[in-house]
Amino acid sequence: MIICLPDALPAQALTSHQLDTHFGVTGTLTPQFWAVAQLRVWQRQQLIGLRKGRPAPCAGGPVRLLDLQGMRHAAAVGAGIRYQIWQQVVHGTRAATPWPVFETRYLTDPDRYPLDTAIADFHAQPRVQAMRLHAAAAPGPGQPAVGELEMYQAGQLAYQHYRAASAVAGNAMLTADGRKLAPASDALAHRITYLEQALAHLDTLGPDERLLAVAL
Repeated sequence: MIICLPDALPAQALTSHQLDTHFGVTGTLTPQFWAVAQLRVWQRQQLIGLRKGRPAPCAGGPVRLLDLQGMRHAAAVGAGIRYQIWQQVVHGTRAATPWPVFETRYLTDPDRYPLDTAIADFHAQPRVQAMRLHAAAAPGPGQPAVGELEMYQAGQLAYQHYRAASAVAGNAMLTADGRKLAPASDALAHRITYLEQALAHLDTLGPDERLLAVAL
C-alpha cells in the first residue's frame, strides 16, 4: 500500500508499530521507492528507511526526492524482458482463462464449485501448465508468474504499462484525506481502474508532499 502522508504528521512518527495508530494499517515499512540520484547529505534525513545502493531504495519521503520516473522506466524495461521470455514459454498454447474467472465462480457458489476444483481447472490449462513447468525448471526472481497471466495476454506494451504503473502505485493507496483506493478484485479490468485512480492522484501531489510504502 502507498500512503500519502498528511502534512501535519512528523517523520519521526513513521515507524512500523505506529502505522496502525495513525492510519489503521497493520504492516511494515518496505523499501519500494528509489531516492533521486543527486541526493544531498541534508536531504537524506527527509527520506524514510533509506538504504545504501544505486539506486538507493527507501520506504518513502517527499515526492521531489523520489525517482518515480526512473522506477517506472526500469519496471517497463524489466517487464519487456519478462514478456519475451513468456512468449517463448507459452508458444503454441491457446489463450488461457485467467484465475479471477475461476475464483469468481468459486465465490459465487462454493458448495457446487469448491476452491480445490477451481484451482485444478485453472492449472489444467496448457498455457498455465507451460508457465508452471518453466517456473519449476528455472526458479528465481524475474520469471513470468501465473498470477499475471491476464496481464501478459493483454500484450507486451499493455504489460509494460501495467508494471510501470504498479511500480509507483503499488496494490492500494491511502490518500492524505483518508480515502482508500484499491482494485475491486484481482481481475485486470479492476486493477486498471485502480491504477488510473492512483496515478491521477499522484499527479495532484506537490513536490513537498510525502509518500510511504507499506507491506501489509
